[in-house]
Amino acid sequence: MNKPEKHILVCASFRPSGEPKGKCHRKGSGDFLAYIENEVIDRGLEEVLVTSTCCLKQCDDGPIMVIYPDNIWYGHVENEEAIDAILDAMEDGEIAEDYVLE
Repeated sequence: MNKPEKHILVCASFRPSGEPKGKCHRKGSGDFLAYIENEVIDRGLEEVLVTSTCCLKQCDDGPIMVIYPDNIWYGHVENEEAIDAILDAMEDGEIAEDYVLE
């Protein structure tokens, strides 16, 4: 894989000790990783990398997904419908306004 054009960061609420805590983890963000990765592959988005992260400090709005280098922060990504809307928008060069954090 070459350097990715887009990087999807998914808050998994890991703390420095490696222990998952927090709202994103409790709301199943870790379980979404496989779905996101499979969608990226199924959609042929070879230039996209998916990574879980430590806490992104947006717990009230979790689960959180961030798209870089666009610096688009999405919140309340709680199900596959939200993920699909975000990925659809990303493919179209748009923003999934319903989930954007201001």
